[in-house]
Amino acid sequence: MSKLSDYADLTRFNRPIGSFLLMWPTLWALWLAANGWPEWHLILIFVLGVFSMRSAGCVINDYADRKVDGHVERTKNRPLPSGRVGEKEALLLFAVLAVLSFILVLFTDLQTIALSFVGLFLAALYPFMKRYTHLPQVFLGLAFSWAIPMAYSAQGGSLFDVQLWMLFVANVFWTVAYDTYYAITDRPDDLKIGVKSTAILFGQYDLFVILVLQGLTLSLLTWIGITSHLNWPYFIGLAVCVFWFFKQYKQGQHRDRQACFRSFLDNNRVGYTVFIGLVLSYIV
Repeated sequence: MSKLSDYADLTRFNRPIGSFLLMWPTLWALWLAANGWPEWHLILIFVLGVFSMRSAGCVINDYADRKVDGHVERTKNRPLPSGRVGEKEALLLFAVLAVLSFILVLFTDLQTIALSFVGLFLAALYPFMKRYTHLPQVFLGLAFSWAIPMAYSAQGGSLFDVQLWMLFVANVFWTVAYDTYYAITDRPDDLKIGVKSTAILFGQYDLFVILVLQGLTLSLLTWIGITSHLNWPYFIGLAVCVFWFFKQYKQGQHRDRQACFRSFLDNNRVGYTVFIGLVLSYIV
C-alpha cells in the first residue's frame, strides 16, 4: 500500500489538476469538431487517454528532474529525489502508462494513431526543455494542445480546418499563462539551480505578459464562437472567464508563492466554464 501511494504521488493521480487542464480543451475540441454531438466512445477514449498520458508525462518529468527536485522546496519530497521510487521503476511506469494510452488510441483511426506519436514525442520532450530554453512553458502548451488535432481527426474533422488551429493556438497561449503562475512559485529556487522558465524570462513583467496571453486566448475563443455561429451561453461563459482571470491577477499580484499557486489552480474554473458554455450553446 505504501508503494502504491508512492506511485500515485509520482503519477499525480492524487492531484488531478493537470489532468483537468488537459481534459477541458480536449473536450472543447470534440464538441466543436462534432458540432455539439461527439460520439460517446470517443469521449471515453479521450478522457481516459488524458489521465493516462498526463500521468506518463508527470513520471518522465520527475525522472528528468530527479537531480534538481531535491534542491527545490516544493519538490524535495517527491518520490524520486526522496528515494521512495527508483529510477528504473519510474521508467517502467512511464512505459506502462504510454502503452495503455496507445491501446486506447488504437480504437480510433489510422490518422489519429499517427498523430499520437507526435503527442508522445512532445510529452517526452517537454521536461528537458527547462535546461536549454526559457520557454519550457511553450513546449508544455504544445504537448497539452496536441489532443486537439487528435480529437478533430478522431471525430472525422479535417486537419486543415482553420478553427482547429485557432483553438490549438488559443490553448497554447492559455497554457503558457497558467504555467507561468506555476513557475513563479519556483522562481527563487530555479534561479539558484539554473533551471529556466517564462517566469524568469518575463521578470518584473510576468503578470503583464500573463494578462496579454489570457486576452489573446479569449480573443481567439471569441473568434471561434463567431465563425462557428455559437449561441449566447458560450459568450457568457467567455465573459465569466474574464472575471476568473482578473481574480487570478488580484490574487497573485504580490507574487506570493501560495497565492500564485492558487491562481494556477483556479484555471480549472476557466476550463469548465468554457466547456459548460459550449455545451449549452449547442443545446440552445
